[in-house]
Amino acid sequence: MATTDVVFAGAIPETYDRLLVPMLFEPFAADLALRLAAAGPRKVLETAAGTGAVTRAIAAKLPEAEIVATDLNEGMLHQARSAHAWDGRVAWRQADALDLPFEDGAFDAVVCQFGVMFFPDRIRGYREALRVLRPGGLFLFNAWDRISENGFPATVAPAIAELFPHNPPDFMARVPHGYHDAGRIRADLQEAGFDRVSISTVTAISRAGSAEEVAVAFCQGTPLRAEIEARDPSGLPVATAHAAEALRERFGDGPIEGQIQALVVAALQQP
Repeated sequence: MATTDVVFAGAIPETYDRLLVPMLFEPFAADLALRLAAAGPRKVLETAAGTGAVTRAIAAKLPEAEIVATDLNEGMLHQARSAHAWDGRVAWRQADALDLPFEDGAFDAVVCQFGVMFFPDRIRGYREALRVLRPGGLFLFNAWDRISENGFPATVAPAIAELFPHNPPDFMARVPHGYHDAGRIRADLQEAGFDRVSISTVTAISRAGSAEEVAVAFCQGTPLRAEIEARDPSGLPVATAHAAEALRERFGDGPIEGQIQALVVAALQQP
C-alpha cells in the first residue's frame, strides 16, 4: 500500500464530506446503525470514522450510547467536528486502528465503515478490535464490493487510466474496492480470533446532482487525487473533466444515479 493511500488531508476532507458522504456513505451508514441498534450496545468505538457519517447515524439510533469516534487523519476529524452538530455523547480522538489507545474489554461494540480496506495489516487491526471488545462484544464493519459492482467508480477509474496509459492510477480498484472476497475476510477474522462471522451483500443506489459532481468527488476528494498529481502536477482539472465526460456518456446529463454495493460483516467472539 502506498503512503498516499491513507492520507486524507488538505482539501480532501471538505470535498469528501460535502460530496462523497451523501453520494456513497450515508445509505450504508444507516444500514450499519440499524444493525448496531439491534445489539443495544452502551459503549461504542468507531474506527476510521472519517467525517462522521456513521457517527451521526449511530447517535440518532442509539440515544443512550456513549460513542468514541477515532480516525488516523486529524484533518478528517477536524472536518467532522467543525461541519456538523454534536452532542456530548460523542468523543473524538485521533487514533490508529492497528494500535488503539484503549484498555482491554472497554467497549460493547466496535464499528468501522469502509475503513478496513485501508488497514496495512488487517489481521492486526482485527485483533485490536477484538482486544478492546468485552467478551461477547460485536465487531461490525463494511467493505466495498468489487469495483465492477459500483457504477460511478467503475466509470471514473478507467477514464483516468486513459490519461496515463503507461502508468495508470489504480487506487480505486486496488484499495477501496480491493478487499471484496468474503472467504478471505472470514479467514482473516478467524485468524484474528473471532469465531462467529456473518457476511451479507447490501446494494443501494448512489445519487448525484451531475456527472461533474461525481468526478470532483472521486478525483479531488479521495487519494486518487495524489495519484493524478504525482503523474501530472497540473493535471487535476483535465482529469476531473475527462472523468465527468465518461460519466455523462454512461449515465446522462443532469442528476444521475448508479448502483453501489458492499459487504457487511458482523463478527463475534463467544464469551
